[in-house]
Amino acid sequence: MNLRETLRQAEGQIASKDIPDARIEAELLLMHSLGIGKVELYASPEREVSPSELEHFYQLLWRRLQHEPAAYILGESQFYGVDLHVNPHVLIPRPESELLVELTLEYANEHPSKAPISVADVGTGSGAIAVAIALHIPQAEVYATDVSQAALQIARSNCQRYGLQSRVHLLRGDLLQPLQWRMNVIVANLPYVESRNLPNLPPEIRHFEPLAALAGGSDGLHHIGRLLAQAGQKLLPEGMLLVEIGQGQAAAATALARSHFPTGQIDLVPDLAGIDRVLRVRT
Repeated sequence: MNLRETLRQAEGQIASKDIPDARIEAELLLMHSLGIGKVELYASPEREVSPSELEHFYQLLWRRLQHEPAAYILGESQFYGVDLHVNPHVLIPRPESELLVELTLEYANEHPSKAPISVADVGTGSGAIAVAIALHIPQAEVYATDVSQAALQIARSNCQRYGLQSRVHLLRGDLLQPLQWRMNVIVANLPYVESRNLPNLPPEIRHFEPLAALAGGSDGLHHIGRLLAQAGQKLLPEGMLLVEIGQGQAAAATALARSHFPTGQIDLVPDLAGIDRVLRVRT
């Protein structure tokens, strides 16, 4: 079987499982299994795939047909233009969370006199947000917290990958508890899926991603409310808190923020789909 036939067959099998972007998924798995790039994949479509190569590819394809996310199969994901190690101990970074990085960059540009800028990434998981911020704000000192030791090991590998060990400080603990001093910026992508919605998540999420990184309680705001209660004591004057929220949570999250920051400037920032995605509090 040649490359063209192998790719076409895999695309059909993936599509039969109602997995979106079947062609892209098939390309990723085939390129990874053969150790080739996209140019080579399409430059030599008649190249024969050896039996051993096919066996390895079919092993990966079988896992994807069981709805295991491609990011876990490949051990890689991309976030804000950065390639990251991931595994089932951490949530796969989402494009929506890139808004947290963009807003932190805006803050740094608006406050050029603040050097270095201290940033806390709460619930860091793979370290995606922490790494992206550190790479794009050279003067930033980032403190990344998580309760999961397994998650922090992945975050550490990503920091080492980009030589950020001296500027991204990994701390194990609940929310802001590990921080010993105040921050200019606190960013957080905490679990915010409502309990009633967990059974309705796609199988890729429901069966493979860590439940602890998803479950936000009955209203989805359990952990966010706890963070808001702590954040006032951990923000410097003229500081900023950025919290990712789910669709339909804007009003309740804003009310929670107002109860803890009665004199703060509070607004909502929409994502590219127009959904209120980030709750922003400025002191």
